[in-house]
Amino acid sequence: MLGGSTFEEQIGCARAVVTGEWVRVSGTTGFDYATMTISDDVVEQAEQCLRSMEAALAEAGCTVAEVVRVRYLLPDRADFEPCWPVLRRRFGDVRPAATMLVCGLADPRMKIEIEVYAQRSAG
Repeated sequence: MLGGSTFEEQIGCARAVVTGEWVRVSGTTGFDYATMTISDDVVEQAEQCLRSMEAALAEAGCTVAEVVRVRYLLPDRADFEPCWPVLRRRFGDVRPAATMLVCGLADPRMKIEIEVYAQRSAG
């Protein structure tokens, strides 16, 4: 499943891959692929990451409630805590296993990247 990122074509990857009951959504950034813009604000980027992630899950017949693993990648550790309320709204009731890593991202405008694994419910 493709999500509209230029990286998908340039690198040879997909927004999400479905294998059986598993949905793996690749690192999703704050780019709005409809307008090819990205906010300077990390919280707005987190919101956009989650919208893109939810769209990929929906295309795979899945919801946020089925997310079992989430990884947050940020270049600046200090940017993580301001995102907590946004992340809690999406994952607070789900409680997936989670990891936050501090690392460089592919574009210096990117302040957060989120990847998830979900297990689709039977039926």
